[in-house]
Amino acid sequence: MRVFRGPFQGLDRDQRYSFLAALLAWSMDTFDYFMIVLVMSDIAEDRSFHATLTELGFLTTATLVMRPFGALLFGLWADRVGRRVPLIVDVLLYSCTGILCAIAPNITVLLILRGIYGLGMGGEWGLGAALAMEKLPREKRGLFSGLLQEGYPMGYLMATLAYLVITVLGVSWRWIFVLSIIPALTTLLLRRQVSESKAWEETRKTMSVNRTTIRDILRNRAVLRRFGYLIVLMTALNWMAHSAQDVYPTFLKSAAHGGAGLSATTASWIIVGYTLGAIGGSTVFGALSEKLGRRNTIMLAAGLGLPVLPLFVQSEGIAVLIVGSVLMMIVVQGAWGVVPAHLTEMSPDEIRGFYPGVTYQIGNLFAALNVLTGVVIGQCLPRHPQRRVLEVLAHH
Repeated sequence: MRVFRGPFQGLDRDQRYSFLAALLAWSMDTFDYFMIVLVMSDIAEDRSFHATLTELGFLTTATLVMRPFGALLFGLWADRVGRRVPLIVDVLLYSCTGILCAIAPNITVLLILRGIYGLGMGGEWGLGAALAMEKLPREKRGLFSGLLQEGYPMGYLMATLAYLVITVLGVSWRWIFVLSIIPALTTLLLRRQVSESKAWEETRKTMSVNRTTIRDILRNRAVLRRFGYLIVLMTALNWMAHSAQDVYPTFLKSAAHGGAGLSATTASWIIVGYTLGAIGGSTVFGALSEKLGRRNTIMLAAGLGLPVLPLFVQSEGIAVLIVGSVLMMIVVQGAWGVVPAHLTEMSPDEIRGFYPGVTYQIGNLFAALNVLTGVVIGQCLPRHPQRRVLEVLAHH
């Protein structure tokens, strides 16, 4: 118990609630992504829904395209009026939209709802991370950044469990959208216990005295250059994460096109193993960034992925698969464990609600091209072990 409470010692109730709400929000982001991926085949088989494969392909696209706009709208609003109210409205928006997805009568309505949902989810991550990091002590931000990043594998597990529940019960795919309301409403209840950010209040006072506007900040060339740098960084990190994680379960289970051909049970245990590795890597590298610095830690984690890559793409032997996948997820999520702290610290105080969320969501949108790129590369590479994952990707 003492080990568990260790990082939270010295934090007041407001700081703990702010962090937990941000953690759940990040989990919801991942839950949302994998929820759609998991039920895609079920929606396709639902003859009453009359959805073509092309239309289904736009379900994730609709959400991804709208997320940067959500980050922009809610971010600018939060920089003007404070974090708390926009966050509560944000959670209410995607919670209510999530429920409505469960009763969508056709693919057109579902696409519209997923777009609106994307607005809410786009605003949530940046504001939640900014509020949590603003309230945490400077000397603990690296550790809590890593802990916050654990929300990603948590959301993955939540989506998997939700899908297992509806599969075991034999109910419609629509119920997974109903289940998504549970963590969303929990986040809302936590948000109601959180006070306004004192850092934002102090910044607004300074801006008022100096007669500085948000427009003035955005016209600063240094701010714009940093904005471009963070978009490139987030594109690279999202590309790395999605390339390593999105189709790897298919690679494990598929016997065709160079896949490992494992049973669903064996593959599931490997997924659990590398998910635990991801959680550990996020925490360790997040804490390490306090000593090495944020950028140095990200480069270290990404660099360690290069010697791991040959193990990661092999399909001969369970031991090699386990070691390769666990090590890869440790370094991938290790790099991501630094992101919440790095983005908020790189953001100007005056636009911290807008800056982290928009750079992250634009990078995430650009990284959505990784699947198409993987298909093209997989078709061009000569046949050798490193091609196997890309072959599976091309036929996913």
